[in-house]
Amino acid sequence: MNLKERVAFIQKRLGELYPDPLPPLKHVDPYTLLIAVLLSARCTDERVNQVTPKLFALADTPQAMAKLSVEQVQEIIRPCGLSPMKSKGIVGLSKILIEKHEGKVPQTFEDLEALPSVGHKTASVVLAQAFRIPAFPVDTHIHRSALRWGLSNGKSVVQTERDLKRLFPKEAWIALHLQIIYYAREYCPARACFGLECEICRTCYPNRKKPVEHL
Repeated sequence: MNLKERVAFIQKRLGELYPDPLPPLKHVDPYTLLIAVLLSARCTDERVNQVTPKLFALADTPQAMAKLSVEQVQEIIRPCGLSPMKSKGIVGLSKILIEKHEGKVPQTFEDLEALPSVGHKTASVVLAQAFRIPAFPVDTHIHRSALRWGLSNGKSVVQTERDLKRLFPKEAWIALHLQIIYYAREYCPARACFGLECEICRTCYPNRKKPVEHL
């Protein structure tokens, strides 16, 4: 199966398995999504979804969050890990949203990435899931899958994102990034399959004998 055939098969199969993928982080608007994605760094979505109801009950707008102390936020989000950095980022970006963006989450990479604790992946998720602006956020699941499926060399998430955007049509990016995540978690996790067992790995590389090493 050549690259073009792999791309077509993967997109078709993922569409069959996950025809209408929903974002895994619970949120009600762009701001609560932004906070949830920030909290998800080095933390599971499940843990974030356990923590955010308590945080959002106290403050679910930039205006309310900016009134809290960093210590208050840190105490609530402690289970998500990296709480000192994340709490400063949450309070800090909330104040900036009020001062520079009329309390609204901006809709450009430049403005989002200028916010404290907001990197390219977080900005990509917010643009894609909150505003339906085509983006292809690459997390560890997507990075690993792209390597196993021969879609990228796996040397960096930057390269993986660039390769996936080149291979798949722009209108499919938003759904695909969620579909790959759900498939990787369910069928092709980090400590299983190793490029040898799941349906997509076996179909794309039926003669593969050695496990694919993570770079």
